Amino acid sequence: MCWLCDSFVASDTLMAKPLPLRVWDRTSRKIVNEFMEDSKSTYEARPGRSPTQWLESEPLYDWLVSAWNNSRFSVRKIEPFIKKHHIDMSEFEPVIYRSYAEFFTRRFKPGKRSFPRTLGEMGAFAEARYFGWSNVTSGQRFPIKGKSLDPDAILGQKSKTYAQFFEGGPVIMARLAPVDYHHLHYPDSGATVDHYHEGRPIWTINWRALQSKDDILIKNERCIHILQTDNFGRLGFVEIGAMTVGRIVQVHAIDKPYERGEEKSFFCFGGSAVILFGEPGRWLPSQDILANTKNKVETRVLLGEPIARTSS
Repeated sequence: MCWLCDSFVASDTLMAKPLPLRVWDRTSRKIVNEFMEDSKSTYEARPGRSPTQWLESEPLYDWLVSAWNNSRFSVRKIEPFIKKHHIDMSEFEPVIYRSYAEFFTRRFKPGKRSFPRTLGEMGAFAEARYFGWSNVTSGQRFPIKGKSLDPDAILGQKSKTYAQFFEGGPVIMARLAPVDYHHLHYPDSGATVDHYHEGRPIWTINWRALQSKDDILIKNERCIHILQTDNFGRLGFVEIGAMTVGRIVQVHAIDKPYERGEEKSFFCFGGSAVILFGEPGRWLPSQDILANTKNKVETRVLLGEPIARTSS
């Protein structure tokens, strides 16, 4: 890390100041200020002004970080990380990790997480922190500018084909921190209509950073999947890499149907996010997510817990 990351500089012209984020934890039912001292750049407030962010956005840096974390020398990072962040390893498959990268993509034991049996309830596709909107307006400013969540811009090269389906519809954004389980799962049963790739890894993703640089979600690397689901209609499922996440690995065969809760993909080392676009009138995010979003508070949700339900 650059030495600038270890000091808070008063002037915004020198670097971005890492700031904690307020998160409502559903499990403990309380608000926590989340900040990981060993991942300060993940919490940058003004990424465009940080020399460290600029360095970490470059492909060569991404390759070097990946090489180190895939080496056997990186194993020494695992135990201190587990202790510092109080990770309950009893929830995960018992594995001898040969690198920090293998630890980062650890898997839950079978049965540790489950998806809703009620067909009208959408289960969380990631264990992450969620924002949600019944719809997003271009004039919206907080906690994330409406421009940042414009489906026409985020869907990129095929936006003329698909953005029309999601204009005025519900939106969910999930942010994964480095401490999280980084596998993504299908929120419902269905089939993939289309898939393509946009952008490249650039900046960190959090709502304060998006206040300063609202084109982050439009420029970062994105794997875009258009899903036709059994209970929630058409979904725009956008996986976004950030801060050394140059590899979004698809696990499920694109041309095969999928079941609710089945693994879809996973992120390699770093922070990352997912945006889910829905068709107007088909479903709405859960009330606690909507209420917390209005208060600029993310909602931490476990994999499979309800995050939305059908409107009818």
